[in-house]
Amino acid sequence: MVLRNSEAKEIAAALDERSGEIFRRIVETYLESGEPLGSRNLSRLLPMSLSPASVRNVMSDLEHLGLIYSPHVSAGRLPTQTGLRFFVDAFMQVGNLSAEERASIERQVRRGDRDQPVESLLTEASQMLSGMSRGAGLVITTKSDPVLKHVEFIRLAPTKALAVLVGEHDQVENRIIELPAGVTSAQLTEAANFLNAHLGGQTIAEVRAQLQKVKATVRGELDLLSQDLVERGLAIWSGSEGDEKPTRLIVRGRANLLEGLEGAEDIDRVRMLFDDLEKKDSLIELLDLAESGPGVRIFIGSENKLFSLSGSSLIVAPYRDSDDRIVGAVGVIGPTRLNYSRIVPMVDYTAQLMSRLSR
Repeated sequence: MVLRNSEAKEIAAALDERSGEIFRRIVETYLESGEPLGSRNLSRLLPMSLSPASVRNVMSDLEHLGLIYSPHVSAGRLPTQTGLRFFVDAFMQVGNLSAEERASIERQVRRGDRDQPVESLLTEASQMLSGMSRGAGLVITTKSDPVLKHVEFIRLAPTKALAVLVGEHDQVENRIIELPAGVTSAQLTEAANFLNAHLGGQTIAEVRAQLQKVKATVRGELDLLSQDLVERGLAIWSGSEGDEKPTRLIVRGRANLLEGLEGAEDIDRVRMLFDDLEKKDSLIELLDLAESGPGVRIFIGSENKLFSLSGSSLIVAPYRDSDDRIVGAVGVIGPTRLNYSRIVPMVDYTAQLMSRLSR
């Protein structure tokens, strides 16, 4: 549940100093240990003198407000999802990263030279976020249009072929494409040779634009089937087929999400999260989430329908290219008891660094 401003103000007005302090202690204990906090232990932690009975009365009021709940009869209290959201919005203090932490991030995510493949930079960022947060580090980016060196078509079936693209940094990408009816092996070779002759250190988009200008020449050099094959290949590689944004996701530290899980229900929840992350439409939605607001955004549990079943939290921030366009996002996924106040500035600084390195 996402709290509206009016609801948050209503809850804030209902809390006095005593109930606010009790609520804060319950949430902080949960974020630190995951354990419920009982009235007896809570009364010892408070700066004011309150009996366990008085603490229980306050806890009852907080429960009525929907901020905490009891997981078991006679157990302590845990924050609800609404309580966590209210805490993040109203109580959490986000500090700045220390100079040492900023230097550590920059050491782990750095671009040695302009020719370094973007893939390695993204992997470093994801790995760093995972290590520093103890969650899963996530980097998502709109797919770059690589400069190509070589293209090859390999027939897989009468109507399917594997298109192999080799980039200028020797990165290889494979795509399965549908073949026009009646294409022969000789025409596959002819289409590949034609593309290789026209690549000349250009991106797919540049080759495509060039071929549009010299369409008459293309028709002269290729028969209709080979021409159709070339155009299909270019459309698929440049991501122009359909409405999907071509995206790429790198997640590191998934094993961190399995730490401390005991029940089959918890393990199934995390497996469900992994399944969500593998879906193409999920990647697009993650990028849309980052684009829909400035700076760092925090989604807790079912606030984000993408992870509503797995009950995970997402802290995400966009990064931009030299034209100030959002080209990707960095973030951390983990259980709802993430250390939000520590991870928010970490994600924010990483997004700023990625923006600098993408220019």
